[in-house]
Amino acid sequence: MLIQQTREQLTELRLNGMAAALDEQRANAVLQELSFDERFGMCVQAEVNERENRKFQRLLKAARLKVQASPEAVDYSAHRGLDRAVFSSLVTCDWVRNNLSTIITGPTGVGKTWIGCALGFQAVRKGYSVAYYRVSRLLEDIEKAHGDGSLGKLRAKLAKTNLIILDDWGLSPMSTRGRAELLELLDDHMEYGSILITSQLPIEQWHDYIGDATIADAILDRLVNRAHHIKLRGESMRKRKPQGREGEQS
Repeated sequence: MLIQQTREQLTELRLNGMAAALDEQRANAVLQELSFDERFGMCVQAEVNERENRKFQRLLKAARLKVQASPEAVDYSAHRGLDRAVFSSLVTCDWVRNNLSTIITGPTGVGKTWIGCALGFQAVRKGYSVAYYRVSRLLEDIEKAHGDGSLGKLRAKLAKTNLIILDDWGLSPMSTRGRAELLELLDDHMEYGSILITSQLPIEQWHDYIGDATIADAILDRLVNRAHHIKLRGESMRKRKPQGREGEQS
């Protein structure tokens, strides 16, 4: 009776990991032979694991990554110039901790989005908040927020996100408002967070893409000078990988 009452109290206190561990111990005769300290430690560790998993699931859902990707599934056999040592250093997420950025450029189909999402997934594993956006969608959201008065809320959300992934940079034209708001985003964010950009455009063409020379100078100064750069090359991986194959898909 006392055990059942303890079980119910753990549930009421939302200590679900400890409650599950207690159930496991009661059902396992081997575990019951352990000392009280060992069994209690196992319960506490189960609660820690449960909370860490809930946090991971919450952050992953909020990230809304375009593809399910992980660093372990990256294909190094593709001849596209992906340096294993450089990528492994990025997987540590020290660049996110130090509020630096990463730029991934290359032709279509070489896996830029996939690699970007793999790094985003790794950041979630490390406990960082992540937000994925196609640049076209972000610009649309900015325009919409101007119209309905929610721009301040959008800015605040992005400013407090540890890592923002901007996918397909350079595919959508920038309006005057879009350029200005992108600069505001970088000003608000880069002191406290990181940016990851994927783009078909070489960095040398970004100035012309942004359009306004003054704003372009300011944006590139904030991005390029504080960023790691992965420059991919080669033909589309879609030509060499069958659909449904496990591992990296572009």
